[in-house]
Amino acid sequence: MRNRRLLIVDDSAVIRQAVAAAFGEQPGIEVVGTASTGRLALMKIPLLQPDVVLLDISMPGMDGIETLAAIRRIQPRLPVIILNVLPTQAASATLGALIRGATDFVMKPVGDYPSDAALKVLIDELVAKVALWCPVGVHRPLLAATAAPDAVRRYGGAVAAARVDVLAIGTSTGGPGALMDLIARLPADFPVPILIVQHMPPIFTKLLADRLAATSSLSVAEAAGGRAVSPGQAWIAPGDFHMEVRRDGPAVRIVTQQNAPENSCRPAVDVLFRSVAEVYGAHVLAVVMTGMGQDGLRGCQQIQAAGGQILVQDEASSVVWGMPGFVARAGIADQVVPLSRMADEIVARVLRQRRSVRAAI
Repeated sequence: MRNRRLLIVDDSAVIRQAVAAAFGEQPGIEVVGTASTGRLALMKIPLLQPDVVLLDISMPGMDGIETLAAIRRIQPRLPVIILNVLPTQAASATLGALIRGATDFVMKPVGDYPSDAALKVLIDELVAKVALWCPVGVHRPLLAATAAPDAVRRYGGAVAAARVDVLAIGTSTGGPGALMDLIARLPADFPVPILIVQHMPPIFTKLLADRLAATSSLSVAEAAGGRAVSPGQAWIAPGDFHMEVRRDGPAVRIVTQQNAPENSCRPAVDVLFRSVAEVYGAHVLAVVMTGMGQDGLRGCQQIQAAGGQILVQDEASSVVWGMPGFVARAGIADQVVPLSRMADEIVARVLRQRRSVRAAI
């Protein structure tokens, strides 16, 4: 059985040595090298062929962001786990790395000489992340099995679907970059509200909303309980809070709550999707994008039962074809769509019935 091959890139000798020593005791893992700079890492990757790279984001010279961009040009699917200091101090840089294609991140202790307890917390989380992204004996396992062609409901333009009154999006790993691409392509006069669940901890969801707002013609904000949804406004579920919607007379308002995690997630896509199915019925367009696990599957089943429409991102453009793959293989996706065409498909479905109504008038 093949060991997982790990490359550690950090300008801190203490971190490199501590992480290498800890992983040296882990069965099924081989530390094939370390590097103190991004340039040295880029020279070692073709020679060492690692299965996972641990990459410090703050390094002299070529920093982690530049190194990540270079890695992605030569190894688009190599798992890269970013190491950064506590999120309150460097969340923006970590989010930037996730948008540019980092697979995951871990917060490392502050200071040149962290305590043994702080190092143990770091090591435990890194061991779990490496096991998640590269199981023993499997080489770069990022993609789930492709859905069979008959596992997709193909409505196309031939079947009349209900008017779309809300767009609900669920995503996880790879989602920040996918959302940056998608939301920027939607028009300023988008005629329905947009509700988004991205698996992220607190602080990051606010930063992501701000990044999306800065690059989009839409209004994008972190969701707040009690706010009424409106056309052309996108809301992102806040970290550590589920997001739902409830009807309040003629308005539909956002509810945030901290009930137990679902699918080990809070916010969870299933919570949002159940909610929009209950409030909007057949008038939901749900989109499931890149992400690990199967959060969103049960919610999609309820949206399908209510008569709503479901799109999933295709395998080739997903960082991980877990969440969309589960929905596609369950046979409840109306269409599997590449990221580059997702915005066009969404707009076409949202406008389809509105054009029909105008033509009838």
